[in-house]
Amino acid sequence: MKKSNQLTDSGAPEAGRVVSASSPGHLSLEGMHGSVEVPPHQAGFWQQWRAYVGPAILISVGYMDPGNWGTDLAGGAQFKYSLLWVVGLASMMAIFMQVISSRLGVVTGKDLAQCCRDWYPSWTRWPNWLFCELAIGACDLAEVLGSAVALNIMFHIPLLWAVIITGLDVLLLLALQRFGMRTIEAIVLLLVATIAACYFIEIFVLPQMHPDLLEMGRGLFTPSLRQEGMIVGAIGIIGATVMPHNLYLHSALVQSRKFQKDEDSIRSAIRFNAIDSIAALTVAFFVNAAIMVLAAMVFYGKTSVTVAGGQIVKFSPDSDWIRIAYLTLAPLLGTFTASALFVIALLASGQSSTITGTLAGQVVMEGFMHWRIKPWLRRLITRALAIIPAVLIIGLRGDSSVTDLVNLSQVVLAIQLPFAMFPLLHFASSRKRMGGWKLGWFLLIAGWGSALLITAMDIWGLPDSLKSAWHVIIGG
Repeated sequence: MKKSNQLTDSGAPEAGRVVSASSPGHLSLEGMHGSVEVPPHQAGFWQQWRAYVGPAILISVGYMDPGNWGTDLAGGAQFKYSLLWVVGLASMMAIFMQVISSRLGVVTGKDLAQCCRDWYPSWTRWPNWLFCELAIGACDLAEVLGSAVALNIMFHIPLLWAVIITGLDVLLLLALQRFGMRTIEAIVLLLVATIAACYFIEIFVLPQMHPDLLEMGRGLFTPSLRQEGMIVGAIGIIGATVMPHNLYLHSALVQSRKFQKDEDSIRSAIRFNAIDSIAALTVAFFVNAAIMVLAAMVFYGKTSVTVAGGQIVKFSPDSDWIRIAYLTLAPLLGTFTASALFVIALLASGQSSTITGTLAGQVVMEGFMHWRIKPWLRRLITRALAIIPAVLIIGLRGDSSVTDLVNLSQVVLAIQLPFAMFPLLHFASSRKRMGGWKLGWFLLIAGWGSALLITAMDIWGLPDSLKSAWHVIIGG
């Protein structure tokens, strides 16, 4: 089929036509755009898969960041397996949304921020951009706290100073970028895979740790929000899993693949990006579920845990679970080894997520506002916006506020989600914008159903969310 770059007067694709890239001179992540060659669509499955795999892996790292760990640990410790269904539901909705986001980027040649700028009234640019920045700042707050906890455990640095030190990670990021992003992500994924393997062995191999599979099944397949605090916990898990800035970022990252614009090539790109998303986010689901299950077995209904050497670690419902999470690995690895492995993985996942946050920040700033600034300056601004509230809250309330802050950041993300989901679905469902590649009936129902369910949960949980926010701020 002959390559076509024709557009309608409105800048939208004609029905049945192939879509052009975004306007010249306004490419987001310009250095990455079309930088990865892909074989022709006639090539074998594995050859094409190797070329397309990558964007969803980068996205999935954000689904296994300290924010996820904090909400999963708190959910398992407080409600045992009762919120497993939320982890499963959130992961499934994340897959739907990321598949749709990648489809939008492949077909239109634009990322979601560019679509919003080009196809919505100009007055919406500023509020949309500011909402996105709020979400990125909230996400980065979780990375700040995760990295600070890791430094606190590893070097016994007071948490307040550890938070301030994380502001210097921009220098580390610049140093590591010389080795290439794929190298960094490969290292981080190896660490996360190690953690996942340890959790798997603890759950299914060690005789003293076998969970009740029937009870786990009930938690996974029987939705319930009856206990006090469950609604905020559920919204926090969804906010940590379905991340609004990832919807903008994924639609930009898929354009790093240099594929032809004929019908068969676009079909292949859509297919392999969907496979990439499903595989990467399924792994993220199992990691998050394993963290919740181990937290439930180690912490739920207990006031202390005896670890190797006879040491007794006490905790309460108000404990900072992310700071004692290494105990979930202690039966397998011993307290020292578990602590070291947990700290390394937590620090690495936080640093990896800072890359995602920086890229997402560039995408929304360049897409909505057509502003370009140096990546290190972009990183410094984002990190400063995250450090300020962390320093204020920890300075006023002390170290006991870490879990509250992490969970609150995820609630902010969940509340921001509709502002990313509805434009994404609006464009992807439109024949005017997508031509013959608009969403089919399954993704149409799954996408809109997910968006409406998340929005309904946001509205339902808003009173509890505001109460939780007030508790974090004043410590009451």
